[in-house]
Amino acid sequence: MMARIHIVGAGLAGLAAALRLADGKRSIIIHESATQAGGRCRSYFDTTLGMEIDNGNHLLLSGNYAAQEFLRKVGSEDQLVGPDHADFAFIDLKTRERWLLQPSDGAIPWWIFQKDRRVPGTGPLDYFGVAPLLTAAKGATLKQAMKCEGVLWERLWQPFFLAALNTQPEEGAASLAARLMRETFAKGGRACRPLVAAQGLSTAFITPALRYLEAKGVDIRFERRLSAIAADGGNVKALSFGDETIALEPGDALVLAVPAPIAASLLPALPTPQSFRAIVNAHYKIAPPPGQPPILGIINGTMEWLFAFPGRLSVTISGADRLIATPREEVAAKIWSEIQLVTKIDSPLPAWQIIKEKRATFAATPAEEVRRPKTRSAWPNLLLAGDWTDTGLPATIEGAIRSGFAAADAALADE
Repeated sequence: MMARIHIVGAGLAGLAAALRLADGKRSIIIHESATQAGGRCRSYFDTTLGMEIDNGNHLLLSGNYAAQEFLRKVGSEDQLVGPDHADFAFIDLKTRERWLLQPSDGAIPWWIFQKDRRVPGTGPLDYFGVAPLLTAAKGATLKQAMKCEGVLWERLWQPFFLAALNTQPEEGAASLAARLMRETFAKGGRACRPLVAAQGLSTAFITPALRYLEAKGVDIRFERRLSAIAADGGNVKALSFGDETIALEPGDALVLAVPAPIAASLLPALPTPQSFRAIVNAHYKIAPPPGQPPILGIINGTMEWLFAFPGRLSVTISGADRLIATPREEVAAKIWSEIQLVTKIDSPLPAWQIIKEKRATFAATPAEEVRRPKTRSAWPNLLLAGDWTDTGLPATIEGAIRSGFAAADAALADE
């Protein structure tokens, strides 16, 4: 009898695991509690705006090799678009100053010696101030590892690390920030070109992945909420889905690719992050003005990143716990006033949508980092996946995909 691998969760982590396992040598079954796949990485039709939007704006970098592999596998690598070379447009709302950060392609940072390519008000030596981060002690915060003040911090490192960690950078884990630096800026501009899914996250990731998996004979079951996991001192023995219980036979495996709180409710003995941070996304139904950068970083504003999509302007605010209790109307108006300053749009508030995710990601602090479990669990036939597992990265698309690949590789190694 062909061995079965049950994947619970059809977010990016679960889909990534399935992609690597779906070679016809085993039976793959994906169980998803929702009516659609994608988790936080998906698109939906918003009736307020009358258009399809992503449930959250996600920025990838060209150095995200797992995401690139995922897209190549499903044939949609052309869906991520961005500049040919790394450049990041910024504006400081306090001074109204604009600039374009342009790292050079190679690992040697000759760009820092060119005034028109670096952050205004900074000199070449300022950029070496991030070096101590790369050798920070285990368990250190960014504030303990490097200087978290000054023009360069305020205009580059603070917004970069806030977006990546979704945690106030000063309290963020230095180990996670260091990993990001090694994989992006330390490798040069070729590894940090900004990329977005111009036609939506579902078009880029989810729809082609489902199409690929279905063609490979993967059984994808929606509206299947896992209610209990039966395990003895050794392996997981059964999965309960309401009115159906599925026994796991010798050779079968389970990839649990659900959010951390759900994993903890199913397996109370499992170590998981306990603290989370919010993200707020805002969408406005209005055409971006001519010349508007696809991605614009905002300094000294409520909004942090402004995305220009066809017929829509979208905003992302990370570490946004402070805005969760603020009325949506107030948030929409405040952000729109900043958009008007940035874009020079002279228009009343257009149709808008505010999406608040109170527990969007785990808090990327040293205390939470040590709670992230490895791929292999205490049960030999139970493997873990999700951006909250110990990927070495913060909770990102790249981390989620890597976790799925790691779970699949572990399952293959056990065969």
